[in-house]
Amino acid sequence: MRLISYRAGEQHSVGVMIDDNRFVSLRRLMPDLPLTLKGILEQGSGAMKRIAEAIVGNEGDLRLDQVHLDPVIPDPHATWALALNFQMHIDETALTTSPDHPQIFQRMPISIVGSGEPLWCPNPAIAKTFDYEGELAVIIGTPGRHIPVAQALRHVAGYAPYNEGSVREFQGHNRQFGLGKNFERSGGFGPWMMTADEFGDPKTHRVITRLNGVEKQDEMLDKMIFSVEQVIHYLSTGYALQAGDVIVMGTPGALRKPPGYVLGPYDSPRNPGRTRMKPGDVCEVEISGLGILSNPIVADPTPLA
Repeated sequence: MRLISYRAGEQHSVGVMIDDNRFVSLRRLMPDLPLTLKGILEQGSGAMKRIAEAIVGNEGDLRLDQVHLDPVIPDPHATWALALNFQMHIDETALTTSPDHPQIFQRMPISIVGSGEPLWCPNPAIAKTFDYEGELAVIIGTPGRHIPVAQALRHVAGYAPYNEGSVREFQGHNRQFGLGKNFERSGGFGPWMMTADEFGDPKTHRVITRLNGVEKQDEMLDKMIFSVEQVIHYLSTGYALQAGDVIVMGTPGALRKPPGYVLGPYDSPRNPGRTRMKPGDVCEVEISGLGILSNPIVADPTPLA
């Protein structure tokens, strides 16, 4: 199944996709269920089984163009994001990281929007390096503490594309990345969560990022240094992972431009293939076999003091 979090007017709800445009509103079909995907996941596998049975033969009652998409999980208990989890990105940045433990930081809900919603590019007086990071998001379904690697995937409810938009100047202010990873409305999460049984083994899929239709990243997920299973095991040593927790698995490096490429004003001097996002752009993150997250880029409308 593919489940969305959406809003129609002031009402927030959950839907189940029937095809790439039509979906079933669970608010209408199953009004006894919680109105958030996190709330549904907290009810356990029984709720998901009821939904799967209830939508059989249903042709859908709404279309995506009638609603706005929220982040897949608008209100996660925690969002853990990995840094430097692809050798390609390590080579690109010339940064170092531990070969034994994943490098992890957190993102706040205010920094994330749903598919189709605009990402806010910082005012250039504040920062000029607003960067895409196409990644796989993992949504926890079954809570657990001290989860063995061999059992970790049993705790996953599903997967989604994620654009971990980063403001590089602020990211470099401290070792924790902090504000550079949490500018308001700087990242995207969606369009939907595909359940783990339908998605299959993450290692067999790839992440592709496009800026204005031009591929900027393309890498197999089996190139991740720390796998989904290893990260779930690692995090669960510290606390009991909760239903609706999100783990964002890190980004590959950018594809390099051929020799002779003319460096543009929004290109990275270290890697000319990594063009920065700017107002007027559209950034897409595709996870193969899952779907495409798409966000237009607009100027941050908040006036400077």
